[in-house]
Amino acid sequence: MIEQDTVKLLRECDAGVRMGVSSIGEARDYAHSGRLRRLLDDCRAEHEKLGREIEGLLRQYHDEDKELSPMARGMSWVRTNVRLAFGESDSAVAGLMTDGCNMGVKSLARYLNQYQAADEESKAIARRLIGLEERLAKDVRSFL
Repeated sequence: MIEQDTVKLLRECDAGVRMGVSSIGEARDYAHSGRLRRLLDDCRAEHEKLGREIEGLLRQYHDEDKELSPMARGMSWVRTNVRLAFGESDSAVAGLMTDGCNMGVKSLARYLNQYQAADEESKAIARRLIGLEERLAKDVRSFL
């Protein structure tokens, strides 16, 4: 049960990291402020670093990391690009990032509760990812 919950939690963290990297990259193109672009770049780099760590752990469990589903990727792209095309401003970027971070935190917290038998290392990774999401939402508030 521990290994099964661990792998499931790591898969969800991996999906969250991939979604975050993709969304941050798309939104960054619409940011005007150099400070906002740096915040997004820094957070994306931290997501990528955490993603590499997750991929390594999944390999240890002989589980292959999966690409985001085309549907999830497409929905994210549409949501980001349509919303920002109509409100191309740093405030719109910050709003989109805040909404995405809040969804990520909510999902990850649910998975932490759902996969309680996961090992402590995987739970710590989920908490770190939650922390990244919470920090980005806080950091972009000044742009709302």
